Amino acid sequence: MKRILTAFISVLLLSGIAVQASDLIIESKNQTFNEADNKIKFNGNVKVSVDDLKVVGETADVDITKDQKLDTATFYEKPYAFEIKKNKKREVKANILKVSLITKIIRAEGDTQSIVFEGKKPVVVINADVQEYDTKTGVMTATGAVTMLYKEIETFSNSAQITTDKNGDLKKLVLTGNARVKQEKNESYADKFVYEAASGNLTAYGNTTSNSTMDDGSKLTLKSNYQEYNQKRSTFNASGNVRIWYQDYYAAGPKVTLYPSQGSAKPNEAYFTGRSSITQGVRTIYADKIKMTMKPKSFNAEGNTRTVIRNIGSGSDDNVTLGL
Repeated sequence: MKRILTAFISVLLLSGIAVQASDLIIESKNQTFNEADNKIKFNGNVKVSVDDLKVVGETADVDITKDQKLDTATFYEKPYAFEIKKNKKREVKANILKVSLITKIIRAEGDTQSIVFEGKKPVVVINADVQEYDTKTGVMTATGAVTMLYKEIETFSNSAQITTDKNGDLKKLVLTGNARVKQEKNESYADKFVYEAASGNLTAYGNTTSNSTMDDGSKLTLKSNYQEYNQKRSTFNASGNVRIWYQDYYAAGPKVTLYPSQGSAKPNEAYFTGRSSITQGVRTIYADKIKMTMKPKSFNAEGNTRTVIRNIGSGSDDNVTLGL
């Protein structure tokens, strides 16, 4: 997950305009200035260069403030921005691209797409209605049907926010609204995901569901109000109406921690704490603590255990009695 987020930050190549003291070169077929609306207008094969950054479009204009300072450069008609360094190419496409030379905010609007290439192969693709980067705070915000793709990892959300430190390294990622994170056959859903780079924690809030495919093809589903995955230890913590489905097991309780088997990142042992239950067929066991193991399949219940076997009489007259 950290690799996709770091790459996501790097595609915001326009930040070089705001933070570097470099020459800005604009070429076009025509350039006009109207003092009434304080705009310099560029038309026809517009090309902008700042160091390794290039922007290409058909039309653009630059707002001029009252004290004759450059304000916002706006590129129209689906401009294309790109940067090439060594074997990596980063590009941004949008219907409109805005660069504020005062607030240091870069904004791409309408069918925005950012791509990072290694050689000719795309390794990161981000799509959204709007992508905006504040170079002062290091916060990047994408809104409107946001999708991110890095190799086998996909994320979906209504909005995404990324915070970086002064070196451009990832600090935090927030996915909000109908959020989903998918990797191969494993996926998680939540109202909100928060990733903290320092701790390696990915936390899910509200209506959380995680589906994991085990090495033998078996499915494990975990639902709860809150989930936390630690990337460094490959452990899950979940709380609030926790439920787990695995083969013919159904377990429920207030809290659970899942641990992987040795040498694997897949969950293999689930430890329920608080009054919990595990059901297999017609039998349900209640206990203060329950350990459920996926491989080898087993469970262990401790503390005030109680077993309920449903429908033992099957509705007939042959009910179990003492013969009295």
